[in-house]
Amino acid sequence: MYKLVIVDDEPTVRYGLCHYVDWAAYGIEVVGEADDGDTGLEVVEREMPDIVLTDVRMPAMDGIQMSNQLSERFPHMKIVFISGHDDAEYLKSALKVKAVDYMFKPVNLAELGHVIEKIVSQLDAEREERRLISEMQYKLTQSMPLLREKFLMGLIRENLLSPARMQDRIDFLGLNLPLEGAYMVIAIRIDNASEIAQTRSERDQQLLAYSVVNIVQELIDREIGGYVFEHQLGEFVGILRMTEEEDQENQLFKLAEEVRDSLHRYLKISVTIGVGERTKLLSALPNSYTQAREAADQRWFLGKNQIISMDNLEHDEDGAYRYDPSQNERMSSALKAADTAKVDEELQAIYQSLLHNRSDGIAYGRNVSLQLLLLANRILLEVGIRNNESRETGHMSNVFEQETLEELRMLVAAYLNDVCHRIGEKRSGKANNVIERTKSLIEQRYAENLQVGDLAGEVFLSTTYLCLLFKQETGETINEYMTKVRIEKAKEMLKDPGTKFYEVCYAVGYSDPSYFSKIFKKYTGYSPSTFREQVM
Repeated sequence: MYKLVIVDDEPTVRYGLCHYVDWAAYGIEVVGEADDGDTGLEVVEREMPDIVLTDVRMPAMDGIQMSNQLSERFPHMKIVFISGHDDAEYLKSALKVKAVDYMFKPVNLAELGHVIEKIVSQLDAEREERRLISEMQYKLTQSMPLLREKFLMGLIRENLLSPARMQDRIDFLGLNLPLEGAYMVIAIRIDNASEIAQTRSERDQQLLAYSVVNIVQELIDREIGGYVFEHQLGEFVGILRMTEEEDQENQLFKLAEEVRDSLHRYLKISVTIGVGERTKLLSALPNSYTQAREAADQRWFLGKNQIISMDNLEHDEDGAYRYDPSQNERMSSALKAADTAKVDEELQAIYQSLLHNRSDGIAYGRNVSLQLLLLANRILLEVGIRNNESRETGHMSNVFEQETLEELRMLVAAYLNDVCHRIGEKRSGKANNVIERTKSLIEQRYAENLQVGDLAGEVFLSTTYLCLLFKQETGETINEYMTKVRIEKAKEMLKDPGTKFYEVCYAVGYSDPSYFSKIFKKYTGYSPSTFREQVM
């Protein structure tokens, strides 16, 4: 309901306006009345109405004087004048007050109705506008963290804002970032980010990112000052406010160590931190970030879980290493001879040389690794061993997922050693026997908490090699085969209505009934209970 105050020095007029108009039909309630402008002000201040219906001429303070004060103090209040005097000067004054309308006595109820309808329509529109503005302000407040993150992200890229616009944006976002001041940027890279992303749900990934930001921000606030945000998957950037103190950079490296140690302690993740150089202007942050990113890229050569700055990197002055034809011939001979020791020796020499090839090391290291994998595949074809195409493609793609040169060496070494074993086994005919023995062990011991390492020990092979051999020969992993065996056994047991679901779960090697149900449905398309209903 909208509120109305009536101000008129004639009691009969006030009474008529109060009682002979169906105000409720317009959604209006009369909350007060007054017989003069001065008393009218008091009523308005007390009741804060939406509409004031006032006479023009009154003894102590006329309607024009009262309305001038109301318009100044309450600009959204709607004022309608009524007067028994057809006075042009008063009409002009009323218009100056920005009155909604002006009517003459005696008041025509139909005319009054039209005026009130117009006012209510205006009030409805203004109320909706205020609601929308309030809603947008709320949404803006809720979006503030995202807007800050977007702005901070822009600061480390090429920033095209003028200093005035940038300062205006900083003030609006409530950030403490002077345009002129010392800054340094750190790039925090989660080690094994791709692997972590593959093994976590979207919710868990978002929770991890949120936790990283909160832990790092707390340390920054305590030690130096600045802001941290997620820049891209697996990378977080810290913008740090520096001072002219001599030990400030030592404090920065102390902060970096605390960040690394805290993330490992609380989140069980390893990170590599690249440190950019100091800048003297906020607008120069892109340069510092580029240096921090390049420093973090040196993880490829130096390994993970490091704190790296550009000024402590070594550069090879002897020129770039290139993989030559003689190395290719030696590796080819070692593979054909199934000489794993010679293969490992050649790989050590190749990757040791790549370690010093810093200028284009990442790209070239991957290139050399792909050449070695292709060489191994070509030799398999030459000796008549059929290769699994999807497995070959998987190894090729895995080359681009490795984060350090040492990891890349280990990946290539595992594959080349597998090729050696396959070539050796082709000559001895052992591969099929190993696979059949492994399958037999799974079918006998599926009800146990059987691990791949247990199977590898039974067939006298390393776990890594057994996994590679089994996948290569059967097209599925050992765990996939074991799960298939367990599900088939479970399907047989579920045909007996006397066997409870949890008994089936434990009998086929699972300790968690809910997990068993999830796996069962994944492989059969049915929950255990639905499957039982289908077969009964």
